[in-house]
Amino acid sequence: MPKRDHYEVLGVEKSASKDDVKNAYRKQALKYHPDRNKSPGSEDKFKEVSEAYGVLSSDEKRNLYDKFGHAGIDQRYSTADIFRSANIEDILRDIGFGFGGLGNIFEGFFGGLGGGGRRAGSANGQNLRHDVTLTLNQAAQGVTMELDLPRNLQCDSCAGSGAERGTSRRTCPTCQGRGEVQHVQSSGYARFVRIETCSTCRGRGTFVDTPCRTCRGSGLTRKKEKVTIKIPGGVDDGSRIRLRGYGDMAAEGGSPGDLYLVTHVKPDRRFERDGLDLLHQVSINFPKAALGGEISVPTLNGTEKLKIPSGTQSGTIFKLRGKGFPSLQGYGMGDELVAIKVQVPSKLTNKERELLAELGNEMGDPEPKKHSIFHGR
Repeated sequence: MPKRDHYEVLGVEKSASKDDVKNAYRKQALKYHPDRNKSPGSEDKFKEVSEAYGVLSSDEKRNLYDKFGHAGIDQRYSTADIFRSANIEDILRDIGFGFGGLGNIFEGFFGGLGGGGRRAGSANGQNLRHDVTLTLNQAAQGVTMELDLPRNLQCDSCAGSGAERGTSRRTCPTCQGRGEVQHVQSSGYARFVRIETCSTCRGRGTFVDTPCRTCRGSGLTRKKEKVTIKIPGGVDDGSRIRLRGYGDMAAEGGSPGDLYLVTHVKPDRRFERDGLDLLHQVSINFPKAALGGEISVPTLNGTEKLKIPSGTQSGTIFKLRGKGFPSLQGYGMGDELVAIKVQVPSKLTNKERELLAELGNEMGDPEPKKHSIFHGR
């Protein structure tokens, strides 16, 4: 009999959210679980609703199913692949069925999911690296970016099966779809078992007679995909951000690789960064330093007024609390440290020279310090 539509099996619309799909499966699983429903056909019903949930609960599998129907799933995933990636165990435990019963059911008619991993040939996709350049403000505040990311994606021509349109993959007759073969050798009371990757299908469990002309049988093609990524505030130059599942897609049911974003922060003429703190130097003239006053200093969020006390010396550092960088881990903010440099003019007008000379006579020479600046003298 042809398979029923997965949405119809669970009784949900195509627009159903993940929570809607999960809730529908809970109701159906409670109704048809073989430990509770002993009527003929209950196991088949339970398998049907579980398979529907296994597909529709996964973004990747649901996308394939919506595009290509059952063919997009059957040619790419084994039954074990579908159930292994779903959280069916947790759901059944929540509604009162323990793991033991689940294991027996899976062993009985899901092909034995508890004892093994993916087939020998189902490798994960490759991880990718992408470098992004940010301004200091973007690094501090975070930014959402749209990237044209080149990556291996499922071949559209064959829906990832690797088989030319109109044909399909066949189960390997050598390993019966396991992807590996056992060689048993007995010697007296000893029995040696050697497990090797199947040479016929190279560990995939299936093979194609007519490879897809677009992807040459790999099931994958290289193309650019627009992806929207969010870089959190607080990244530094050389920070690595891991985005799960944004690497190369994998053939034969393996998991996609990850994308590692490496950030590079442009120099900013206003600030130097020291951990979470920002350093800024501002020059003031002698009268401002002597008499005091108010100045404007730049911050990451605009400008801030800073009061300069009278008698401020060159090299004095003022702190603007919370005006530095946020912690990438979210545990606080750094400060902005404003270093004061008293500017000594190199050129004076005649009027300025007269006024400074008069001021110098009025103030007199400073008293000598008690300790010499020359060590040992």
